[in-house]
Amino acid sequence: MSDFKTIWETYTSAWKAETAVQKHDIFKQCLAQYVVYTDPLALTRGWDELTEYMLEFHQQIAGGHFVTNYFLAHHDKSIAKWDMLTGDGTKVGEGVSYGQYNAEGKLTAMTGFFETPEG
Repeated sequence: MSDFKTIWETYTSAWKAETAVQKHDIFKQCLAQYVVYTDPLALTRGWDELTEYMLEFHQQIAGGHFVTNYFLAHHDKSIAKWDMLTGDGTKVGEGVSYGQYNAEGKLTAMTGFFETPEG
């Protein structure tokens, strides 16, 4: 069994990476090719769609990234509580994410939960 926390932290580091190439290099270490990502604002399938979403995130929050505050895993599943930070370290949000892992220990699905502005 893989160390799911290490895989999770590797995945979250991709949010801070600045280019598509950097993100794909990270994905090779932690994500299945067919990964599905969902949150209240998006649904992505595969590396290319996830990369595009991450790059859009950086256009909205320069240097935006996530810091995991709490992590638990069992039976190829995990839950993480996190803070969303700007490039200068200012906290701008918080949430919880659920992860699912394949037999190789790579993430196959991530689901983020966070409050969205009322519209």
